Amino acid sequence: QRQLVESGGGVVQPGGSLRLSCMSFGFTTKYYEMNWYRQVPGKERELVASIGSGGGRTTYAASVKGRATISRDDVESIVYLQMASLKPEDTAVYFCNAHYAGDSEHEYWGQGTQVTVSS
Repeated sequence: QRQLVESGGGVVQPGGSLRLSCMSFGFTTKYYEMNWYRQVPGKERELVASIGSGGGRTTYAASVKGRATISRDDVESIVYLQMASLKPEDTAVYFCNAHYAGDSEHEYWGQGTQVTVSS
């Protein structure tokens, strides 16, 4: 079964940092664009960061630019989101997404991991 599993969420104090991980099972992420989204109840899911296949291109939402770093290890099929200087407004469920834009376009989603920034 092909799936993504996120980990690394939890409760962090404002100004703190954390690293989220997303591991794939049943497929390699090598040919996928990998994305991190987040969602707060009652709001649309927001794209936080993306990294192209091969790792050559990264993009970030304005709300996290300068505080977030997305990276990938295609040998282990893991994608990371390192976040620093966390703010209460970063509180959300963070989802990992793998998007394949080839002939048979498709994507996979993880189940999400909760990040709570609170003192």
